[in-house]
Amino acid sequence: MLSSKTKYGIHALIFLTHRYGKGFVAIKEISDGEAIPRRFLETILLDLKGAGLLTSRAGPSGGYALRITPKDLSLGKVIRLLEGPLALTPCVSLNNYAPCADCRSEAECSLKLSMKKVRDATANILDEVTFQELAAQESKLIPAHPPTFDI
Repeated sequence: MLSSKTKYGIHALIFLTHRYGKGFVAIKEISDGEAIPRRFLETILLDLKGAGLLTSRAGPSGGYALRITPKDLSLGKVIRLLEGPLALTPCVSLNNYAPCADCRSEAECSLKLSMKKVRDATANILDEVTFQELAAQESKLIPAHPPTFDI
């Protein structure tokens, strides 16, 4: 299950994808546009900047912008960055391998092969989805709460 931090980070990156190539976007604009608490968003954006996904500029015309093109940024990369490994068990993690604490014999573990298949399938799907695709899909959606107009 994705944490609020990861979901907010994904939404902020989709917001920035819509504005890609149009300059810097103020934190307030992202926060208001995506209904993300500002202080929480600041922490998330700093993490994304530290990982090299964003660039920033201070001042009145400053804010954040994507550092890499949306077509080169995958959902899998962002989830790994904000959430951690995709593997459900540490014994099949590619980057954060550790033996399971309760494992009797890793070589004979009947669960390990299944968990590796799950990890591989999940990684294949998430690594194929780009932020360019996510932003395009979002543009086609009908808002969940359409605006109401007083007559």
